[in-house]
Amino acid sequence: MDIRLDPLTHPELLRLLVEHRQSMFAHSPPESIHALDLDGLRRPDITFWSAWEGDTVLGCGALRALDAAHGEIKSMRTAHAHLRKGVAAALLMHMLAEARHRGYTRLSLETGTADAFIPARTLYARFGFETCGPFGDYVEDPYSTFMTLAMPAPDRALA
Repeated sequence: MDIRLDPLTHPELLRLLVEHRQSMFAHSPPESIHALDLDGLRRPDITFWSAWEGDTVLGCGALRALDAAHGEIKSMRTAHAHLRKGVAAALLMHMLAEARHRGYTRLSLETGTADAFIPARTLYARFGFETCGPFGDYVEDPYSTFMTLAMPAPDRALA
């Protein structure tokens, strides 16, 4: 699996992002959907990666800088044909490593409450994320689950 920074231009990746947003609209009311469109994913505070096997997109994810110490996971999606193959876990590990590299002390995310989001919530919990209240610009919403992970402080003596 090749995880790479992505310029958000490959047609196969764009189809995956359309599928991602369609799925959000299928499981949550419009006012409760926080999935970013292409312009949102191209903002300077967002770093976007995709996972590939040859010419096949396996999944994607993004890391948003909320401030110098706090990041947010955005747009995690695994292509349907590659579910339950470790794609999301690999992307999440990649983003956790990047968050540590940036010196974040906290990493947070928002996902849905519907049953369709159980695999996502289970994945995040497996990596140590815990439920929390809204963060950033989010507000309490019955269709949103907020999760956060306290990142270990970097060991400056080794840096």
